[in-house]
Amino acid sequence: YLRGLRELCDRYDVHLIADEIAVGFGRTGTFFACEQADITPDFLCTGKGLTGGYLPLSAVLTGEAIYDCFYDDYATLRAFLHSHSYTANALGCAAALATLDLFDTQPVLASNQALATHLAEALAPLRDHPHVGEVRQTGLIAAVEMTPQGDRHSAYAWQERRGLRVYRHALTQGMLLRPLGNVVYFMPPYVITPKEIDRMVAVACEGIDRATAD
Repeated sequence: YLRGLRELCDRYDVHLIADEIAVGFGRTGTFFACEQADITPDFLCTGKGLTGGYLPLSAVLTGEAIYDCFYDDYATLRAFLHSHSYTANALGCAAALATLDLFDTQPVLASNQALATHLAEALAPLRDHPHVGEVRQTGLIAAVEMTPQGDRHSAYAWQERRGLRVYRHALTQGMLLRPLGNVVYFMPPYVITPKEIDRMVAVACEGIDRATAD
């Protein structure tokens, strides 16, 4: 899909924007998710993982061609002079530099890839759960969708908020999971251990059993 989108944008001279706010900086197993499609966007939106989540900071990256469109002598009135009060906040930038140093000095991507493999193995039994329609995963992002008949063609009414039931059960076990309707969403920190992954999935399984019991 992304390769086709890149081709269409090139054909019609349209800029391609990749939103990697949530998935950039190793979350999917590569530094940026778009690498897996072997494409380069014209604009790359980043954040969250840029500072390891310690401080809010975002950045929009682009190439020389677009940069040069806004870089000109002041007298031409073409220079892009926009900024805002918190641009390049010193603390945020320091956190980002420290985070990027970790990518240079630690095997972050290799570790994430190994953890993603373990997560896939831990989630595998849920694929046979009678009330799970689909288990989706890319790197250290996963989602488990609950359905009444255990297939992708049935759905619980959104008003039943089955995911919220799983979330509430997890809280009683000291764990924070994210419900999205009938979907349980996993986005663990990079420092999670295989043992903690097993515990996370076990709690989710217990919650799904409870949430789909009636």
